[in-house]
Amino acid sequence: MSTRVSSPPFGDRLAAAADRRGTPLVLGLDPDPARLWPGITPSGDDPAATSLGLQAALAHEGTRPGALAALAVYEHCRQVIEATAHSCVAVKLQVASFERLGPAGWQTLHAVAQLVRDADLLLIADAKRGDIDVTAESYAAALFDGTETPWGWVPGLGADAVTVNPLMGHDAIQPFLDRARAVGGGIFVLVRTSNPGAADFQEQRLASGEPLWQRIAGQVAALDSGKGALADAGAVCGATVPERVAELRQLMPRAPFLLPGVGAQGGTIDGLRAAFAPGLGGGLVTVSRGLVRAHETSGDHDAAAAAASAARDLRDQCLRAAA
Repeated sequence: MSTRVSSPPFGDRLAAAADRRGTPLVLGLDPDPARLWPGITPSGDDPAATSLGLQAALAHEGTRPGALAALAVYEHCRQVIEATAHSCVAVKLQVASFERLGPAGWQTLHAVAQLVRDADLLLIADAKRGDIDVTAESYAAALFDGTETPWGWVPGLGADAVTVNPLMGHDAIQPFLDRARAVGGGIFVLVRTSNPGAADFQEQRLASGEPLWQRIAGQVAALDSGKGALADAGAVCGATVPERVAELRQLMPRAPFLLPGVGAQGGTIDGLRAAFAPGLGGGLVTVSRGLVRAHETSGDHDAAAAAASAARDLRDQCLRAAA
């Protein structure tokens, strides 16, 4: 049967979590099996093999590499979460980083999601899905609560929020929002992203004269029900274009912003002050490499200590920007 339960609106949950934990920092996890933290050496004797249900995969030579990689990724993510959770409000899991490991990777994604929940952090599934309404409903079921079948209920990932690609229009977005609202979740629509190629389309002007990012922002603002401390339809806004963040805040006054691009991509927290106008939860600063690879740039050979220190510093920068 369905696992759906009554839950407060996502905007209320997000605002409360940011205030309770005193931080808007989001840990980004996009694990690369070739660049995990030092000392992680998975084996079939690892206790995680039992919790992840990977014994069968390990016993089958054809899937052994994927299963061993999945075990290593799980342990890496566990250690990173443990080191940085004190400074974060949420974890953003890059779904593709787990999917590429095959069936064992999908199991690991679910297991890491449970680690996130156990740490009292919100879970953002960075999947950037976008398809026609029927397919969007399937994606939403997989990433949020799950789906009913003739043989029983199949649980989904249990994400609190999901990133959504708006290119196919409102009917590709609505299934995600409907499913999210049913479980107290939210969505983050790609509006003005942080990557260098974003300008290829997002900065182009439409026949109306407005740039594409502005049109998308208007549609996101229209999704705001007016309920909750923040809207449950948020926007992905790149920290690499702080001038756009300020403009987007005017267009979407209550939308929570997911702000990638700080650190490795060149963005700075100081340029994101406008994002925090509706409160601490209004500007979710997501950092991946700046935390996970802090030991590679700081000279600290203790990866966990370097990540913890970097997380505290970034949290403090966020709080100064939000003040």
